[in-house]
Amino acid sequence: MRVACLQLNSQDEVDSNLDTVAHLLEEAAGQNVNLAVLPEMFAFMHPEQERKWQFATQEAQQKALPFLVDQARRHQMTIIGGTLLLANEEQLLRNCCPVFSHAGNLVATYDKIHLFDSDLPDRSYRESEQVTAGSSPEIIDVDEWRIGLSICYDLRFPELFRYYASYRADILTVPSAFAVPTGNAHWEILLRARAIENQAFVLAPAQIGIHPGGRETYGHSMIVDPWGTVIARATNDSTDGELIIADLSKQQLDDVRRQLPTLQHRRDELFLSAQQPLPTPK
Repeated sequence: MRVACLQLNSQDEVDSNLDTVAHLLEEAAGQNVNLAVLPEMFAFMHPEQERKWQFATQEAQQKALPFLVDQARRHQMTIIGGTLLLANEEQLLRNCCPVFSHAGNLVATYDKIHLFDSDLPDRSYRESEQVTAGSSPEIIDVDEWRIGLSICYDLRFPELFRYYASYRADILTVPSAFAVPTGNAHWEILLRARAIENQAFVLAPAQIGIHPGGRETYGHSMIVDPWGTVIARATNDSTDGELIIADLSKQQLDDVRRQLPTLQHRRDELFLSAQQPLPTPK
């Protein structure tokens, strides 16, 4: 399967952001891409709660979601729509990843489970003050490939990806807007670790550059194979939008799992019970 990840510098102008995405998806379609993955907050980035709410209740519904439907149908391409801010039934914000089939049908949504509350050298982040956390992993099947969905900060929680591995996920997606200090230190090593330990391809599209309110994101979108090799990487030379493409091989997936059958060697019964007492020190 041929896949693409989009790297963006999204701002608070929705139409402009969607124009950039449309251009990159057109390029991807011209290269026979079957599956495209957008980064976190692909259609809109802004720090103010009131503006976020306006987007979630108006522009996301009127522009961003119909845009994804149209693009999937136009290019006959499955699109994992990074994330959009949406409102839930309790009138709270969700950081939601929608997935559209090549026919333009909404086939799944995943709400970010782990929210980014951190005090970093560049600034403090409190995602939980504005967004409610999701509570359920999400797996989809695309052209006989099983895909586990995640979002950005989820990358630091290996138990989510181990859950996907237990259901034989072939691909793990990580649309992100990673901060620069953590990106420099951890982005690549965590992506490669998730690929290696779960013996799956990892698709990680990202935001790059300066966004409204002064937030800066790391970029370096990449695609990693099940051996942990980076097989496609953004150049980070521009904030105008970038596309990376790779061909994924089921044969490679099978070879890695056969040569190094770590998923078969797991001893879950020893580790997964939260009630299991610690052994007595000797």
